[in-house]
Amino acid sequence: MSETLRIGIIGTGGVGKQNGRHLDADARGEIVALCDIIPERMDGFEKELGRPMRKYLDYHDLCADPEVDAIFVGTPNQVHVPAALAVVRAGKHVMCTKPLSDSLPSAIELVKEAEAAGVVNMMSLSTRFGPDCLYLQQQVRDGFFGDIYYGRARSVRRSGIPDWNLGFIEAGGGAFRDMGVHVLDAAWWLMGMPRPVSATGVAGAKFGPFGKGYFSFRNPPEEYWQKYGSDDFAGGFIRFENGAGLQVESFWASHMPEDLQVELFGEEGGGTLRPVQLYTTEHGAPKDVRIDIPKAWRTGWQSIAKHFIDTVLDGSECMAPLRHGLVVQAMLEAVLESSRTGREVVIDEFCPFPL
Repeated sequence: MSETLRIGIIGTGGVGKQNGRHLDADARGEIVALCDIIPERMDGFEKELGRPMRKYLDYHDLCADPEVDAIFVGTPNQVHVPAALAVVRAGKHVMCTKPLSDSLPSAIELVKEAEAAGVVNMMSLSTRFGPDCLYLQQQVRDGFFGDIYYGRARSVRRSGIPDWNLGFIEAGGGAFRDMGVHVLDAAWWLMGMPRPVSATGVAGAKFGPFGKGYFSFRNPPEEYWQKYGSDDFAGGFIRFENGAGLQVESFWASHMPEDLQVELFGEEGGGTLRPVQLYTTEHGAPKDVRIDIPKAWRTGWQSIAKHFIDTVLDGSECMAPLRHGLVVQAMLEAVLESSRTGREVVIDEFCPFPL
């Protein structure tokens, strides 16, 4: 393979452009092709990148392009798996935005095929790859926390239901798959990725189906919000094989202040994600330290782009393979299933695939 990774983008909306511009800005990455069902979006991104792009309306045509080595999938949830399957079946490396899928069965299908194809497969996770989360992970490796036995993770908006794509609010979308996945993934990763054994939870929609709680207190047309078919809040508790537990919450809209937080409880120390703060006891007295993450450090998007390109070109180990996305998908789907049934969900019985 050449010294430059030639990349295509499927879906040139917000997340596609965010990942695309950082993949292109990396010294060893180059965006060469775009795909979207809305040509104007491709035209706008082409203009931003400042050079002609090969443009496709059908992602199968992009996947067949011999001048593309790897593809980023940045579509609505419901199209992640069909598009990513087309990528791996074409023998190309793939990176997919979160969540891995809109359902557990399709996520399993994708992981099976991606791993069998032998291509690099990776999740784009802006919270996990953020400099604050990477700093906490270094503290985990250094042993600051000791054994992490409990975690809390939450993402809360005051009025933040997306109103620019029906994929967010229809079946397969929802707050937990859109926002909860970020803090769930980050907390699980920082806790050492223990194997989940059960989940219980509640979820529902108290704002979206009634035309309330939309982004920046906007009022979308009634024909939009009448199609609401997912959750705008979810909360659950996950038990792990090692005895640890994780409480996770996600709200697209609420009568509460905005918040995004991960809290870690360890035998030797504790910590929070935003801001990064470390807590311990030293000489019998509490010791609290706030960490100022340097602004010069790579952003999460920059780290994602660099890691994907390095993994493909250098063969380095991927720190966020699709299999991680599958485990997170199993946990979040189990919480939603528990809400639906009113019962605790045993992961091994719920997920017909070894995690």
